Amino acid sequence: MKWNFPHRFLLLCLIFTTSFVNAAPLIIPSPPQVSATAYLLMDAATGEVLIEQNADEQLPPASLTKMLTAYIVSDEIERGKIKETDTVLISEDAWRRGGTTSGGSTMFLKVGSRVPVIDLLRGVIIQSGNDASIALAEHLAGSEAAFAEVMNQYAQLLGMRSSHFVNATGWPAPGHLTTARDLATLARAVINDHPAHYPIYAEKYFTYNGINQPNRNLLLHRDPSVDGLKTGHTNEAGYCLVASAQRQGMRLISVVLGTKSESVRAEESSKLLAYGFRYFQTHSLYGKNQELSRVRVWKGQAKDLALGVDKDVMITIPRGSAESLKAEIVVDSRITAPVAEGQKLGELRVTLEDKEIYKAPLVALNAVEKAGFFARLWDSLVLFFSGFFG
Repeated sequence: MKWNFPHRFLLLCLIFTTSFVNAAPLIIPSPPQVSATAYLLMDAATGEVLIEQNADEQLPPASLTKMLTAYIVSDEIERGKIKETDTVLISEDAWRRGGTTSGGSTMFLKVGSRVPVIDLLRGVIIQSGNDASIALAEHLAGSEAAFAEVMNQYAQLLGMRSSHFVNATGWPAPGHLTTARDLATLARAVINDHPAHYPIYAEKYFTYNGINQPNRNLLLHRDPSVDGLKTGHTNEAGYCLVASAQRQGMRLISVVLGTKSESVRAEESSKLLAYGFRYFQTHSLYGKNQELSRVRVWKGQAKDLALGVDKDVMITIPRGSAESLKAEIVVDSRITAPVAEGQKLGELRVTLEDKEIYKAPLVALNAVEKAGFFARLWDSLVLFFSGFFG
């Protein structure tokens, strides 16, 4: 290859390409029909949405709200602001609005008692206790109304752009709304950000005060690959379920909102999960800081530089299509020192059947300092005469 240095050029490096002249076409049927007001299926590793319907319609979330309540509690524990062993005073308000006589799901807490944070967290996740949710909200923020403000701040930080929360329980209230897409985003954060507490979502039963209550997520009792997350139900919201399952190294998140019954929400969630696992896969292409190319550096203390990606490259593709992937590196014009570690110097592009499915910055994996005066002068002369005679 002849390089004309004074002119901008692109260095194209074909990393991986396989051609199938006689390859069988990929056959993927249409997504299943789902009896729900809104639904969505997401690859938890990549965030890729595989199926969606009315995913951005704002709807009441009922007790799915408690995923955010629990997320904030886990975050406070992880930050060291509270401890799992800290005890929480159960106020009369938490007991009255969330206890036995409230008509909603409850942990059966006693007014005036003190309960460890970790027990209340289990009460929120497994028993969907309104009393536990209010008690934790009061403990963390002073009041449930103040905690709702914290919830909305967290929602924005997590990327839940179409959500607004008024309380910690999901009890019907004007303006207390979210979307299937936002709930999938939240579920992904619950799984990835607080792995120490995520196993609680898979617990089938929790006993407190001598009362044993089952997790209302029927899929936990039917499908061993399902390990979360949360159910919800009010007359306004219908029967809702955010579920997650892991099979063959792939984790999926399903969201169904507004179904007609507890059994229907489980059945429709199973449809979505089965379709996703049957026809798609999570494929790992490159690891964080893996060297993908080495390029010439001018006027630097080092003569070459390793390029790679600054995060793991994982993509969602139709099952069986991995060998048809094509990855291409595009490096900008000649690279001159100094170069900072992490500096963007090009782009990684991945295509499948000539359709671009992923792109990411190509960055310097190490820094290169300027060379001394004479070394820089020599490189300048090389570049000049290469261009002159090129």
